[in-house]
Amino acid sequence: MTDPARSPDGPPAPFGDAAAARRFQVETHGLDVIGDAERKGTPRTLFWPWFGANVSVLGLSYGAFVLGFGVSFRQALTAGAVGIVFSFLLCGLVAVAGKRGSAPTMVLGRAAYGVRGNRLPSVVSWMLTVGWETVLCALATLATATVFATLGRGGGTETKTVALVVVGALVVVVGVTGFDLIMRLQAVITVVTGVLTLAYVALVADHIDWSTVDAIPSGSAQEFIGALVFMMTGFGLGWVNAAADYSRYLPRTSSGRGVVGWTTFGASLAPLFLLVFGLLLAGSSSELNAAVAADPIGALTTLLPTWFLVPFAVVAVLGLVGGAVLDIYSSGLALLSAGLRVPRYLAALIDGILMIAGSVYIVFFADDFLGPFMGFLTTLGVPVAAWCGVMLADLALRRRDYDEADLYRPHGRYGDVPPLPLLLTLAATALGWGLVTNPAADWLDWQGYLLGPLGLGGRTGSWAYANLGVLAALALGFLGTLALGRARVRRQERRAPGVRNGDEEVPAV
Repeated sequence: MTDPARSPDGPPAPFGDAAAARRFQVETHGLDVIGDAERKGTPRTLFWPWFGANVSVLGLSYGAFVLGFGVSFRQALTAGAVGIVFSFLLCGLVAVAGKRGSAPTMVLGRAAYGVRGNRLPSVVSWMLTVGWETVLCALATLATATVFATLGRGGGTETKTVALVVVGALVVVVGVTGFDLIMRLQAVITVVTGVLTLAYVALVADHIDWSTVDAIPSGSAQEFIGALVFMMTGFGLGWVNAAADYSRYLPRTSSGRGVVGWTTFGASLAPLFLLVFGLLLAGSSSELNAAVAADPIGALTTLLPTWFLVPFAVVAVLGLVGGAVLDIYSSGLALLSAGLRVPRYLAALIDGILMIAGSVYIVFFADDFLGPFMGFLTTLGVPVAAWCGVMLADLALRRRDYDEADLYRPHGRYGDVPPLPLLLTLAATALGWGLVTNPAADWLDWQGYLLGPLGLGGRTGSWAYANLGVLAALALGFLGTLALGRARVRRQERRAPGVRNGDEEVPAV
């Protein structure tokens, strides 16, 4: 249980008007509701955390990833653009729940799943965010080591160890400190990485061979769909379970359209630009395309003049850290929502320890990055897509804001363990896992068990790599909740309102 007590003067104002003395104060808010007096800013301010978290040069490497599906430049560009914008639009829609309910994303999910029934999706959310923060921390470490090796000043075990300690400590400290420091760091990251990324683009633009890019043959419809789904899982579906964690600090009167628009725009802008350039670079060089699979960030240094390697290391590390600090903050909240009874900052610290342990494995022991990474994205992308479908349909069915007190009461209007949303999520996940494959990850060879029975060619057929399961899980969760959940929502909203936050303390469960 997170500590329900609030600091006497509340947390630092989220969007820059707090006193300097409070900038590094550890946030005491956990799963509790943000009071009206502490909610400030406008939807436009959501641009900064979402842009800062997605301006990482890892976006360039996605050009090589998506071309790996066997599609042409135009197909890859279309699949990437649609996958990025649509998946972040899902984030924007979920973010509306934050301003309507003032609580973290995985607490707001209790309206759909029940107070304790919500622990299952909270565990999945926690696994996803811990996995992402681990990947980003490991990539920042590998990129730093590659830069030092290129400069002839290390790059071996000692360099990797120091880099891992520095990057891991930065992520953990910011994540433990909390919301206000995260918002300030993201503003800095946005400016620094934005400028240095543009400099990188200018320096390597002459490596683009338009004729080679244009000559890449087109792929099949199945390969195009596989690329599209991969981009969805690599971008918005990796954030959708945390989308309301930042909008909950906005005033209740904030425009819902503004929340959706600024979240989608801020999160999509940098990835779209980086994807285009990444596709041009990867499409121009088969050697670079192959190297990115082993070291997605470090491989990009091979195109740079020596004098820009250090600035590149700065932009690479800061961009990855920007995503990791949002993940560790949200993973701590998800862990609390799953039932761990500790203060938020201790939950973030626990996740930080797991992040560093996982990064040690990736940096020092793993032989391959891309295979396990794709397996991780697809496998967890299925239940997250199912949860997203249920959450969005439940939100669409509601005509009123959430009853904040009942989000914490098992015997309140939202119930304890309602069977319908859990059964829908389990059914959607089972369907989804039966329609995806991960040939590069041997431990996931059990997936794809429905491809044969449904006449889709089995695990080696043309549909094997289309990853239809992610789309199927999203659709089943959404349509099933719309069809079967309306009566439950109406019963909830007919009940008399509970105690609003500010009239009585809302417990943190």
